[in-house]
Amino acid sequence: MAIIKTEEEIELMRRSAQMVSKTLAVVAEKIQPGVTPLDLDSLAEEYIRDHGGIPGFKGLYGFPNTLCTSINHQVVHGIPDEKPLEEGDIISVDCGVLMNGFYGDQAYTFMVGEVKEGVKYLLEVTKACLELGIQQAVAGKRIGDISQAIQNHAENHGFGVVRELVGHGLGRKMHESPEVPNYGKRGKGPKLVKGMTLAIEPMINQGTKNVKQLKDGWTIVTTDGRPSAHFEHDVVVRDNQAEILTTFEYIEEALNKVKI
Repeated sequence: MAIIKTEEEIELMRRSAQMVSKTLAVVAEKIQPGVTPLDLDSLAEEYIRDHGGIPGFKGLYGFPNTLCTSINHQVVHGIPDEKPLEEGDIISVDCGVLMNGFYGDQAYTFMVGEVKEGVKYLLEVTKACLELGIQQAVAGKRIGDISQAIQNHAENHGFGVVRELVGHGLGRKMHESPEVPNYGKRGKGPKLVKGMTLAIEPMINQGTKNVKQLKDGWTIVTTDGRPSAHFEHDVVVRDNQAEILTTFEYIEEALNKVKI
């Protein structure tokens, strides 16, 4: 059963969510060729702890780091390492924060320098999938309405929708009910109720929808080696329009600052 949050609890979740967004903005300023995922991870952990938060992923199910950093054909759950980023890479950075007893969880896929047009397009479509999914997170609709909006947009652009990994409820635990798949049928699945809090996170592949797990027990990659993109927001189901608790604003301000 989904856990309905009070307005007071939603305010606490908003603080956690905003802390994740600010952390990703700090990371955004440093993403360039030559930087290592481990550099980004250290930066994120320091920022979160300095601002009264606890890294939400570190130690969760045994995960070793603060960030999941997934590069190019890595879909999600990449473990930060010391291999420098290269011009033309993309990197999904997924971050969680625990504050005031509640989790925030957000992901953004960054371009490293100049990226091929086809890959840039994948990122644009994946971000639009997230926006379309969020539009369906309204009381009275169903999880399948979110799922189908995401799936239709991705597949209409020729991209593959990952089946094995899903969005989720969010609150005092990182993963609560219900699951929020990125594929499905309109009108199916659990009913959306005002006060439900969800992490909606399309994972969209340039080629096949098929993925596999690496021997490290964490990293998920596309089976055809083509790139994958991942964007995520935390939202509250409301009566007429979903409320987004995270924001891309800080991240995009940071990216624009780097370009100037």
